[in-house]
Amino acid sequence: MKFLLFVILVAALLAVRIVRRRRAGGTTVATTAHGPSAARQYFETTFGDIGLVAAREVRERTRGRIYRVGTLLMLAVVAAAIVIPTLNKKASTTPRVGVVGSLAPPLRAAVISAGSEIHVTVHLVTESGLASAEKDLRAGRLDVVVDGERIILSQAITASDTSTIAEFARNLSEGLSTLATIAAAHLSPAQTSALAHPIAVPITGLTAATTKGAAQGTSIIGLILLFVLLSQYSAWILLGVAEEKSSRVVEVLLATVTAIHLLAGKVIGIGAAALAQASVIVIFALLLAKAVGSDVLQGTAPVELASSLLWLVLGYAFYCWVYAAAGSLAERQDQLQSLTFPLSIPMLVGYIVSITAASSGNASLFFKVLAYLPPTAPFAMPVLVGLGQATWWEFLGAAMISVVSTVCVARFAAGIYRRAILRTGRRVKLREVLRATS
Repeated sequence: MKFLLFVILVAALLAVRIVRRRRAGGTTVATTAHGPSAARQYFETTFGDIGLVAAREVRERTRGRIYRVGTLLMLAVVAAAIVIPTLNKKASTTPRVGVVGSLAPPLRAAVISAGSEIHVTVHLVTESGLASAEKDLRAGRLDVVVDGERIILSQAITASDTSTIAEFARNLSEGLSTLATIAAAHLSPAQTSALAHPIAVPITGLTAATTKGAAQGTSIIGLILLFVLLSQYSAWILLGVAEEKSSRVVEVLLATVTAIHLLAGKVIGIGAAALAQASVIVIFALLLAKAVGSDVLQGTAPVELASSLLWLVLGYAFYCWVYAAAGSLAERQDQLQSLTFPLSIPMLVGYIVSITAASSGNASLFFKVLAYLPPTAPFAMPVLVGLGQATWWEFLGAAMISVVSTVCVARFAAGIYRRAILRTGRRVKLREVLRATS
């Protein structure tokens, strides 16, 4: 019920926001017609032409239907990934156990203990006889029937069955077997109590304990979001540059600002919109997981979230310049497909190898090398952090390598953009631009 109220509240807030934006559309146009808004004046005064272009990109992206619908879709996917396992878990956390006759206190304690071992609460239902208990079991009103000597399920379980009812039945079988063995041995009450409550043997390890399972789950979820977001934001850069070139809008813009300022403003503006979207998704996931009591993100340390967001920024900073240069080479929209595929290969390699390492929990030497290469580091390094196999100086070293490489790529891409953006009539070949720079 709390989740439904939460969803209704979020939907209502989104609906009110969309309506207010549509109503404010006329006011926004009027403000633009009479002069620049306060935000535009601030960006232009503080950051000059770069800030003006960045503010334009942020405004265009955040107002676009693709941005809003894409954000809602990603929030819906994140909500489903968090809520659905919680609903399934809640549906199976209360096994209904039918008790035929009356159970002795030791047997009742064994039933409750069998549920406690798998962290579920057992609901006991008293049945008048075995026939009525089996009838309720077939009708689905009971999950397990216990008559003191037998454990009856509606369907037999296999050795590979790991469901809640199967685990509960196995634990209960062991508990009842222990009680039956104690009773057959005719032990004294003190001996019976000692066997029923044995002293646990301590378990120690050579190294400190780690939340490997939680780290793996968090790394996989972060990788999926990172790949989707990086692919989307890089496509925005590619499409934005190509659209401005094909529509000749870039010729008007270059009459006012320089090519490097135009490109830098576009990269920064789209990056700001991308970071805002990613932050909303992360905050929404954390709040929703806490509200519904989900353990999907349980064990996620703040350093892991910070690492994922940082490498999202570093990954975007590296790829955005490459995709911007590629967009300046295209003449028509249908040429973007052949340009996108070669650029996406390093991203695909880093994503696939990182998913494999996160799933297995083992990082090979090859994978650790990928964590230092700028095209694959945004995927590999967060996984190493989640698995606890990266020190602070290794993380810092990979980040510095990525920053230095990004500066070099940015200078190279800016040169290609400046020489190719105004060449129209056909697709510009990279070797032509490279010859022009030499």
